[in-house]
Amino acid sequence: MRFSAFKIFKEGLTGNKGWTPHWREPEPKPSYDVIVVGGGGHGLATAYYLAKEFGVTNVAVLEKGWLGSGNIGRNTTIIRSNYMLPENNPFYEMAMKLWENLEQDTNYNSMFSQRGILNLCHSDPQRDAMARRGNAMILSGADAELLNREQVRELCPFLSFDNERFPITGGLLQRRGGTARHDAVAWGYARGADMRGVDIIQNCEVTGFHIENGVCTGVDTTKGPIKANKVGVCVAGSSSRVMAKAGLRLPIESHVLQAFVSEGLKPTIPGVVTFGAGHLYISQSDKGGLVFGGDIDKYNTYAQRGNLPVIEHIAEDMRAMIPALGRVRLLRGWGGVMDMSMDGTPFIDKTHIGGLYFNGGWCYGGFKATPSSGWCYAHLLAKDESHELAKGFRLDRFIGGNMVDEKGQGPQPNLH
Repeated sequence: MRFSAFKIFKEGLTGNKGWTPHWREPEPKPSYDVIVVGGGGHGLATAYYLAKEFGVTNVAVLEKGWLGSGNIGRNTTIIRSNYMLPENNPFYEMAMKLWENLEQDTNYNSMFSQRGILNLCHSDPQRDAMARRGNAMILSGADAELLNREQVRELCPFLSFDNERFPITGGLLQRRGGTARHDAVAWGYARGADMRGVDIIQNCEVTGFHIENGVCTGVDTTKGPIKANKVGVCVAGSSSRVMAKAGLRLPIESHVLQAFVSEGLKPTIPGVVTFGAGHLYISQSDKGGLVFGGDIDKYNTYAQRGNLPVIEHIAEDMRAMIPALGRVRLLRGWGGVMDMSMDGTPFIDKTHIGGLYFNGGWCYGGFKATPSSGWCYAHLLAKDESHELAKGFRLDRFIGGNMVDEKGQGPQPNLH
């Protein structure tokens, strides 16, 4: 079934009785060509592109809960490609181009909105750093505009420009950045994969791996053993725990990142705005709620919940950046478990175990990379070789000193 304006009109006239489920609820088969462990955005995108671009349709996606129960439904929906390093920017720019055509490609409304993202700066050295980043973005094919103070004021007059501690001196704007509805992205990829023959199996947790003579031949699950020629793990904050079942120790720590939404307001914030003197990013949803977040909680955890000190810290940043929001009421908050890599850069690579592959270490920027991550992971699983834009995302890069440290923070996962 394809969605169209005519279909919506017809269903409205006939009682909406012609809609069918977006995907099947199959039982697992005894074996598959490829098993993708993890039914989040990256896992579903991988399965979709495996089927659509590489013709590999005998695929199962195994999700321990329900689709959208992990980080794909627990983020602030921001999409951007404002990276500086040559290993990063082309990869995220690929994602941006895929985002721009995603709704047409999947025939599904993911509510992609290129409303722009503005990174504020509060000092002359910070503005110089943003100029450098913007130049690197342009050289890599992305778009970037360095704004002065008055240009920022014209775009966002509600900001606190004369704060004694954090005066705004300018900003870096990427107009093609924006937001998308996170769970709709998962649903669109799931529907597209299912239409091409992929089995999406919910409530099916992987409990172990079949490894014989250094080769992975399948997995054990709560629905029984399943054989496979290749197994690709893609489970975000649970990466360390799942890969430990295969005897692997990853250069990853897991931290919780909180996000929040306010009561609904009239249109206030035109795009995405980030605070340059702290860690706050904020946008406004189509329903009117302000969607925002900040730093990760600094302790290691696998719990999808946060703590009050971080809420206080984010509220302080918000008051400093936009004082007018001081009396806005918080509606709800949630937490997602982040797989923080040692240098802040992800992994899309084979493991030393034959037939076992890994995608993870996305820190708290994984949502925007969903399309290119899925494409490059599908390329690796289908062809057994890294995609050109993902060759820097190797598991062994620390051994050779080939770190990709976008922030220059060193080997401290909680700082990336």
